[in-house]
Amino acid sequence: MAKILVIDDQRAIRTSLKDILELEGYEVELAENGQEGVDKFAANKFDMVITDIKMPEMDGMEVLSKIMEQRPDTAVVMISGHGDIDTAVDAIKKGAYDFIEKPLDLNRLLITVKNALERTDLVVETKALKKKVNRTYEMIGNSEPMQKMREMIDKVAPTDARVLILGSNGTGKELVARAMHEGSRRAQGPFVEVNCAAIPSELIESELFGHEKGAFTSAIKQRIGKFEQANGGTIFLDEIGDMSLPAQAKVLRALQESTITRVGSDKDIKVDVRVLAATNKNLADEIKANNFREDLYHRLSVIIINVPSLNERKDDIPALADYFLDLVRQELNIPNKTISKEAVAELQKINWTGNIREFRNVIERLAILTNGAEISADDVIAYARPIA
Repeated sequence: MAKILVIDDQRAIRTSLKDILELEGYEVELAENGQEGVDKFAANKFDMVITDIKMPEMDGMEVLSKIMEQRPDTAVVMISGHGDIDTAVDAIKKGAYDFIEKPLDLNRLLITVKNALERTDLVVETKALKKKVNRTYEMIGNSEPMQKMREMIDKVAPTDARVLILGSNGTGKELVARAMHEGSRRAQGPFVEVNCAAIPSELIESELFGHEKGAFTSAIKQRIGKFEQANGGTIFLDEIGDMSLPAQAKVLRALQESTITRVGSDKDIKVDVRVLAATNKNLADEIKANNFREDLYHRLSVIIINVPSLNERKDDIPALADYFLDLVRQELNIPNKTISKEAVAELQKINWTGNIREFRNVIERLAILTNGAEISADDVIAYARPIA
């Protein structure tokens, strides 16, 4: 049940709003002046505030300012019998959700309350989702290789330099790409990821650059490609070492001219995109084998970041174990578990060929299969390497 605070110096209006809102199923508290309203707001959690503007001592605009200082996501609706367009605009600029003039249109008020509370719920859900997403892409560890990599990211991210991210499977190359995007001036723009290895070679041009209706048999409508989708932001070309040579030529042109052409069209489209690429292949060997264009390599590798393998940063395993154990416990609704120092020592003995991806899976397996509240060294020996 949503909780609403009504602030108005006129008793008749306060009680009328309380009666109407309670009939709609809301919980309502009242305050007869601005100071009382601010005090009640500070002491309780309200989903919404309805406040008069013209009140003695502390007016509604000051109340609004104090509410925005404390909890800026709160929906605040301003009401006044002395309203004008300038007051309304000023209130909205300072964070109010809406402005309603007296005498109140009750239907409009109820619709405004409903919409404002839905908007508040959406803001809360979005924040929770962002927090979950940010945690999913968090880089864990303070070993020397990780510190050096973070320093490189901090230097390069604010620029528009192209970056080639190298590392074995499962090391976290996507996390590096996302950190680069979040630290750039493009952070508010789109981050578009393309797994070049997962797209058939005959479709990758359409995937990257889009196509026009009728460009080929199955092109029943126009499609916007990944480069256009990433306009103003970042495109991450993962596993670029698996891209076909014809597609490489098109990407090279896009990098050289900041221009793409949809399949089936002769119209050039300007794009403003920062390109990050990653691969687990040795591109020098791929160039010698004529599988990768040397000119594209030089375009992509303005900056090269090598992501260390887990075997190169085993000092991070204690922190990673705690992090993934907590993550898995929340995702799978598993009772609280800890991991012993001896178990962590056993994890540090393992040759992690699958890197962080493999490590996360092992922690999930241990969380599910082990009995008791603590994962022991014997549990690691028994369950960590099932095919050993």
